[in-house]
Amino acid sequence: METRVAATQPPTRKMVTPTVTQMNAEFVTQLAKSYWAPHSKKKLPFDYKVIEDIYVKEMVKSRFAIRKIMLLEFSQYLENYLWLNYSAEVSSKAYLMSICCMINEKFRENVPAWETFKKKPEHFPSFFKCIREASVAKESENDFSLHERTILLLFLDHCFNSLEVDLIRGQIQQLISLPMWICLQPSRLEKELKKTQKLRKFWNLIKKTDEKMDEKAREIATQERKFLWHLIQRFLSVLQSIPATGPVSMEKIHYCERFIELMIDLEALLPTRRWFNTVLDDAHLVVHCYLSDLFKREQEGHLFSQLLDMLKFYTGFEINDQTGNALTENEMTTIHYDHITSLQRAAFAHFPELYNFALSNVASVDTRESLVKCFGSLSPSTLHQVASYLCLLPALSEGEETKYDRQLLLELLVSRHERRISQIQQLNQMPLYPTEKIIWDENIVPTEYYSGEGCLALPKLNLQFLTLHDYLLRNFNLFRLESTYEIRQDIEDIVCRLKPWQSEYGGVVFGGWARMAQPIVAFSVVEVAKPNIGENWPTRVRADVTINLNVRDQIKDEWEGLRKHDVCFLITLRPMLLYGTKIDRRQSIVEQTGLMYVRGCEIQGMLDDKGRVIEEGPEPKPKLKGDARTYRVFLDPNQYQQDMTNTIQNRAEDVYETFNVIMRRKPKENNFKAVLETIRKLMNTDCVVPDWLHDIILGYGDPGSAHYSKMPNQIPSLDFNDTFLSLDHLKACFPGYPVKVTVDDPSLHKAPFRITFPVYGGKGKKRKEDNEEGTFQDEPPTLIVEPHVIPNRGPYPYNQPKRNTIQFTATQTEAIRAGMQPGLTMVVGPPGTGKTDVAVQIISNLYHNFPEQRTLIVTHSNQALNQLFEKIMALDIDERHLLRLGHGEEALETEKDFSRYGRVNYVLARRLELLNEVGRLQESLGVPGDVSYTCETAGHFFLYQIMSRWEAYQSKVKTKSSQAPDVGDIAKFFPFHQYFSNAPQPIFKGCSNQEDMEIAEGCFRHVKKIFTQLEEFRAFELLRSGLDRSKYLLVKEAKIIAMTCTHAALKRHDLVDLGFKYDNILMEEAAQILEIETFIPLLLQNPEDGFSRLKRWIMIGDHHQLPPVIKNMAFQKYSNMEQSLFTRFVRLGVPTVDLDAQGRARASLCNLYNWRYKSLGNLPHVQLLPEFRAANAGFLYDFQLINVEDFNGVGESEPNPYFYQNLAEAEYAVALFMYMRLLGYPANRISILTTYNGQKHLIRDILNQRCGKNPVIGQPSKVTTVDRFQGQQNDYIILSLVRTKAVGHLRDVRRLVVAMSRARLGLYIFARVSLFQNCFELTPAFRQLTARPLRLHIFPGESFPTQRRNGDVPTFPAQVIKNMPEMAGYVYNMYMHMMRSSQQYHFHQGLLPPPAATQERGSAPFQDEEMEVEENFSQKKDAPSKSQAQESNTTADSSETADKEITTLSGKGDEQDTTSTKHMCQVASQERQESELRKPENTPKAGQEVNKAEPQMEIDSTEVKETAENIEYGNGSQAENKAEHQKMPDHPGRDSDSEYSEDEGTEN
Repeated sequence: METRVAATQPPTRKMVTPTVTQMNAEFVTQLAKSYWAPHSKKKLPFDYKVIEDIYVKEMVKSRFAIRKIMLLEFSQYLENYLWLNYSAEVSSKAYLMSICCMINEKFRENVPAWETFKKKPEHFPSFFKCIREASVAKESENDFSLHERTILLLFLDHCFNSLEVDLIRGQIQQLISLPMWICLQPSRLEKELKKTQKLRKFWNLIKKTDEKMDEKAREIATQERKFLWHLIQRFLSVLQSIPATGPVSMEKIHYCERFIELMIDLEALLPTRRWFNTVLDDAHLVVHCYLSDLFKREQEGHLFSQLLDMLKFYTGFEINDQTGNALTENEMTTIHYDHITSLQRAAFAHFPELYNFALSNVASVDTRESLVKCFGSLSPSTLHQVASYLCLLPALSEGEETKYDRQLLLELLVSRHERRISQIQQLNQMPLYPTEKIIWDENIVPTEYYSGEGCLALPKLNLQFLTLHDYLLRNFNLFRLESTYEIRQDIEDIVCRLKPWQSEYGGVVFGGWARMAQPIVAFSVVEVAKPNIGENWPTRVRADVTINLNVRDQIKDEWEGLRKHDVCFLITLRPMLLYGTKIDRRQSIVEQTGLMYVRGCEIQGMLDDKGRVIEEGPEPKPKLKGDARTYRVFLDPNQYQQDMTNTIQNRAEDVYETFNVIMRRKPKENNFKAVLETIRKLMNTDCVVPDWLHDIILGYGDPGSAHYSKMPNQIPSLDFNDTFLSLDHLKACFPGYPVKVTVDDPSLHKAPFRITFPVYGGKGKKRKEDNEEGTFQDEPPTLIVEPHVIPNRGPYPYNQPKRNTIQFTATQTEAIRAGMQPGLTMVVGPPGTGKTDVAVQIISNLYHNFPEQRTLIVTHSNQALNQLFEKIMALDIDERHLLRLGHGEEALETEKDFSRYGRVNYVLARRLELLNEVGRLQESLGVPGDVSYTCETAGHFFLYQIMSRWEAYQSKVKTKSSQAPDVGDIAKFFPFHQYFSNAPQPIFKGCSNQEDMEIAEGCFRHVKKIFTQLEEFRAFELLRSGLDRSKYLLVKEAKIIAMTCTHAALKRHDLVDLGFKYDNILMEEAAQILEIETFIPLLLQNPEDGFSRLKRWIMIGDHHQLPPVIKNMAFQKYSNMEQSLFTRFVRLGVPTVDLDAQGRARASLCNLYNWRYKSLGNLPHVQLLPEFRAANAGFLYDFQLINVEDFNGVGESEPNPYFYQNLAEAEYAVALFMYMRLLGYPANRISILTTYNGQKHLIRDILNQRCGKNPVIGQPSKVTTVDRFQGQQNDYIILSLVRTKAVGHLRDVRRLVVAMSRARLGLYIFARVSLFQNCFELTPAFRQLTARPLRLHIFPGESFPTQRRNGDVPTFPAQVIKNMPEMAGYVYNMYMHMMRSSQQYHFHQGLLPPPAATQERGSAPFQDEEMEVEENFSQKKDAPSKSQAQESNTTADSSETADKEITTLSGKGDEQDTTSTKHMCQVASQERQESELRKPENTPKAGQEVNKAEPQMEIDSTEVKETAENIEYGNGSQAENKAEHQKMPDHPGRDSDSEYSEDEGTEN
């Protein structure tokens, strides 16, 4: 698809959301309180005039301002007023438009839109009929303005994209079925029906049905069938009203853009495209658009032309519309030739002037130039006649002149018959690196300020795709553009840091520096290789880039550390700003810095002194003299060819002679090119997806067709190994199933069990809708259970198999059963339901049931992969069969190395151990020679020495039927007594023949396993290099291979080339993996005989938690790129197993989020274990929502876009943490979470200032964002919701679920209650939270742990904390009293160690309780935590008072022997009753540099004084607070952890 150069656009501004105060002052809010607000007690009755007034005065008058519509939608206008009172009788224009606006706003906000209609569905058909009629009404009859009709178009688009909703699908299907072909001209209809005889039968059936209808029904049916055709005609009339020059109404342009968007969406879905594509083609819409004046307008028509290119692409997509089958290259060529030859036949028969054309070969006349030359000279009427012979236009009657424009007729014929470049060819010619034309085109790569209002030229990921090619192409384009957005941020950041200015001689001078960029000293292209046959671009283009690394050693090492395949960018800057001019980031960076060109390149290597590339390897790199460094880089051949063609043909500037800056990127963010290459290679190969998966991936057919119950190759009997702990456990896991045990003796009813299930094929008994739970309509069949004994593995303790100890629930067992059967298994695992345990048990069971099969484990994060691995190692799986690919294995909490080279080393070490055992065995048998030299000699020894002895032994102890067996013979003749002399004795019990024989066979199995392993390790003696050995390990030895989805995408090519094979895929965190990164692991192997060997695909995830990370909100919202494949499958209705019992959190905490799941309950231990039954010491409640008002008149602040902070909440959260620490809570059991990066940094700053050097307090386990904490948990969570003006991205219920589900025992939330309690989506959680008091209730007299039961109220009253300053002052006082009481003991001893009481309770030492910080951002230039001001001092009075108090107390050391936290609490409690709390006077500035120094082990009395002062709170001025907390980097997206990270982005 072509890309036009974007016209210069003004920088986009962030949309300002209304504050709570503004909301309350609004007319709408006042009406809401009176009529529909959920918290209003006295509501007025429904009044239709209210809707009219709101529509006219609020919506139309403001020209449908988002701010007004946001207010209405947020107030639950749709749910509680509009739809609740809707009926056909009260329907009006204002009513219809109001509902449409609310639905459109819900889609813009990305919240569920159709739930309201499902509650009252009976009125929806009449409502939809009104919308339909309003959309196509003629201008004269229509009182809807063009803006209003654009809103209706958007509503219709949302309807067409929501076909999974039954209510919507019922209305849409009537508009897009076969009867819509009534709109076709008769000759075209006849031509289409001739193609497929079955269609003619259907058409005749439709005609008969129509004849039976009454006149009114037939009229309604005709309106529905012609709806889209009429809509096209209305659009064409608007399009033709736009002039070529002069002023133009933007309403018309927006209408046209939205209409084309609707057409693209209809064409991109097979159910809508199947019949509509022919209608669209017959209307010649694309041709009309390309000839329109709007298309020719450079600025106003820019987005329209991009959308039109997309529409043209989809109208000619390589698919058979009726069957849905993808068309091959040959089939597309055949269709093209049929079009040309039919035109030639018509020309030969009826138009003598076209004889030359008719007799030419196809290849000579099928280009645009040839066709224009042949047909350009014909008259309009002749062109019309040619078109009518091809059934493109109705035939002209005798002597009639055509009414069509000549240009239109010519374009109609040419565009239909010109040769097209195939889609795959277009893709192969596309450069992978973005250039300046794409990077700054906001229609393609919108800014971070995208509000969701406008239409964009982007593909969408919805439920269904046309073909695998379409699926891959959309993902390819979106992945490329999402990477481009990040590249744009990087470029803008480094360009601003470099400060390019125009020198007095006209060149460039750099006034600044950037760590990630360097000025180029010299650049030259050194090689342009010849193209491959059939291609017009060079196979390889290489260049040399020289830079001067006169920088710090650390940065120099980073540049010299650039590795092969690292991606860099070459940039040309021609600034117009004079020396010293400051760059304004609010204005266009491109224009200010004179940014001309951007080209990507890939590092081949650094050159040595002799100009040769320094190869990577184990040898140390040569030391180079001086600061000049030259890199050999690969340029993009496609881009180079395009640039050179442009230079030669258009005499344009040679881009490659202008570069003056090279930019590198962080390695973790720089893998986009490798992933794009992987997708492109997939599109160039025949993607072989298993037949049972193909249709489901595209979104068609029966969603349950890949469930094991419908698979033809079900396995009737499965060994569940150690899944069940006992027979009773087994029966409990299959409730309602009769169980028949094959053995009658109850003493033998022990695990492991083999279960035989009845098998039902695809045409067997029908299952209920909840078929994933294994229930049948008929009487449940009997399960045949066969207990079996695991054969004895040897006499040593380590020979005993590891056993599972988890008592799986019924649904967990169903998930395990489904995972063991062939097909697609989807497991939805709510928080704390044991997803990882289920995954590990499935892996273990597959390993034991199918030892010849290989299982691939894929996760989103290294952390999840490591958790999985650590649990796998605890089960009965031989570690030589485990392999971990990619980086991150170093984070495994084990001494063993499971990386490729770690496993090679393990095998080599294990080989030596086994050969030593062979030597010991040889010695014990007295066999001469050196048989333990190699694996091969050991094999001969086994064959000729061991087997012969074993067979002789068996013949001696074999019992004859006539003789009773002699127990003593088994031990007497046993040949390996000496070898097993180091095993626990005696080896043989002498009780029974059978038992001793099993022991003897176990000993032989132990010996045989030694030689089996050595035989497997023989290859390692033949392969000499570590690389070859690691490849062998991957391809042959490993049975369980684990990697992240990113590693799979990066290394697919290498894995396929190696011949990597696997039979099963298990994906953890599947709902967090991008769609394309979920798909690629299915294709990491070559097909066998044209078929995939994949047998099972197990996906485990939770689509109710956060989705994949998409940084750009346009791709996230508009293109739906955040939708994972797991979520799409759930939307499609693929059967899932929903785990339904959680064991993480208290039942009361679970209630805050279990409403989001089908039937999430609690495991018994959540009510029984002491830690869950005990109350949270010092707190009245186990969870509480604490309302936080403005502090010094300030609520949320935003020092940089989307970098939200709230000082009051941050101080309150830290004060609560300090309170908990003073009560004795271990710091490692407390985490502080927040919903925004800005608040995270603010809390860290305050913590470092308050507690950084204080060993009594320490640091919490983690301070991070909710998004980053997904998949983790802690006992106590302190949560700050930050926002006070708008709900922000917490409105995404998935983020709420994650936030509420991180705590096990206690959750304390700081928020502006008035804002969040009104949010409809959050109502179920906030209803429970607001049921408790909104002020913090504490019991400072308690210490941790408490004996009080959860829910019990102590005899003494709780203290109610009114606000943050009170809590801050209270904690200060409490701390001071503790210091006083503890001093007496410490000074008597002459030493002040850390408090003994906390250690007595088993907590970790304080110096180990340091907060995890992802990156030391304090060391970076312009880091957010740096401050211009000095640390604020406490007031002189408070300091002096503290000094006097400590000095006085230090003399009373003899009066107290021990000090405990409990005693401290009692002292504090008594003091509280005696004296008034100290008021906070001077708030310290929290925006200071982060101090990561560990607390000191020993402190003296002066340190105690300093510590006491460090903890003091106060009321600094508002201006000071702003200065400190708003000192952030100029561009928050690029410095350390303050970037637009995965946990936040643009939102409203």
